[in-house]
Amino acid sequence: MRYFEKVSLKELQKHLNISEKEYLNYELPKRSTNNSAGYDFRVIEDFVINPNETKKIPTGIKANMESNEILFLVIRSSLGVKYNLRLCNQVGIIDSDYYNNEDNEGHIFIVIKNEGTEIKHFKKGDKIVQGIFINYLIVNNEEEINNSRQGGFGSTN
Repeated sequence: MRYFEKVSLKELQKHLNISEKEYLNYELPKRSTNNSAGYDFRVIEDFVINPNETKKIPTGIKANMESNEILFLVIRSSLGVKYNLRLCNQVGIIDSDYYNNEDNEGHIFIVIKNEGTEIKHFKKGDKIVQGIFINYLIVNNEEEINNSRQGGFGSTN
């Protein structure tokens, strides 16, 4: 079973000055059409990103998925083409064991860089990235792995 849910208000308030009313009103990611592969993530609060600037943006979202699935995050194509905005890691990969980790509840962040020449303004509710769930395969002769995730963002080194 896969689904999106909000991180707790307490977790989100570590990163944003957000009221309980605003917390209750922001949307979970959703697809725009029947044939859309990606779930659109929306900006929770207004922000500006200047040319050559990098920003880490909290989404307030976590994703639960099956153990053989990942969530790919990619910048919306219009933002890449029109404004030259890029995810700093090119493609975000959210593993299934990131969900509800002890550091940040599985809070998904996006880190973007403005490689263009224009200031880009985002308003609350603007679409910024798409999340695509994908099944993955492992090799048949893989050695047993006894490690488990102990934390949040970047915790697996």
